[in-house]
Amino acid sequence: MKILYAIQGTGNGHLSRSMDIVPLLKKMGDVDVLVSGTQGDLSLPFQVKYVLHGFGFVFGKSGGVDIWDTFLKSRFRKFLKEINELPVENYDLVINDFEPVSAWACYMKNKPCIGLSHQAAVLSENAPKTDDTDMIGKLILKHYAPVTEQYGFHFAKFDKNIFTPVIRQQVRDQKIENKGHYTVYLPAYDDKRLIKRLTEFKDVQWDVFSKHNKKTFKYKNVSIQPIDNEHFIKSMAQSAAVLCGGGFETPAEALYLKKKLLVIPMKTQYEQQLNAAALKQMGVPVIKSLKPKHNETILDWINNDQVIKVDYPDTTQQILDMLFEKHARELQHQLA
Repeated sequence: MKILYAIQGTGNGHLSRSMDIVPLLKKMGDVDVLVSGTQGDLSLPFQVKYVLHGFGFVFGKSGGVDIWDTFLKSRFRKFLKEINELPVENYDLVINDFEPVSAWACYMKNKPCIGLSHQAAVLSENAPKTDDTDMIGKLILKHYAPVTEQYGFHFAKFDKNIFTPVIRQQVRDQKIENKGHYTVYLPAYDDKRLIKRLTEFKDVQWDVFSKHNKKTFKYKNVSIQPIDNEHFIKSMAQSAAVLCGGGFETPAEALYLKKKLLVIPMKTQYEQQLNAAALKQMGVPVIKSLKPKHNETILDWINNDQVIKVDYPDTTQQILDMLFEKHARELQHQLA
């Protein structure tokens, strides 16, 4: 069976999940990998056949998505060209992790496209929602990468087609310790803003991983270093706590590693607002920004040792087996 596995390259979550999924897929068929987007920091340990511009989002430096920069870098004509030229008809099965080029190519050519993503889960009617519905954000989430059938990953099993997170084997293999530091990953904030705010909490050693700096340096109780996958995972595994954005993979890995967690969802990013709603429902503290008005919540979190208990077994192979059994049977029926 010839399989196309398409990955959204904006951010690190989709890329990190692929590190476990692609090797398993390769045992099940002939796999080509597609990555689109420009904001990821991880290098992949397997060959990528299609590296496309796609239609990604650009992180700002003050807590949100940079809408203007996203628009400037969107190159819509190139996006349409990539859709038209991608030969999805050459594949028996297209599996899509919120990747727009392959999704729209399948849509235009009336070819089935199986969604296997976190975004599929947050769109479920039974998944937690925010109090304020962002209609534009909801429309983007729903139509950005259209698929014919959806399976999703979330912080808990909120629906029948929702599974618990794919925790990378590299994370599962870590020795969990507490060396006292707090690991920080907030890519929507620049280093200057983080240093200004975090140095106010003098009793904490902050270990910050930055998208905005290529050199390691320390200022008072804040250590800044460029993103490095191995160092980041080790820092989390040895931390007392994790402060991060409202993405999916980093909070899920922090919970798996039994770390107390504080989340700041990105402004104007509907998916992260939905993630924050789910985490809040589970008991994880959530703040809207790093502004001083949230100092009391941050201090309460620092002084509180509450860890949210989760059960995230390794079920990735079972999920892929289920998906293949169902959709390979459908394919055989169509060809008969």
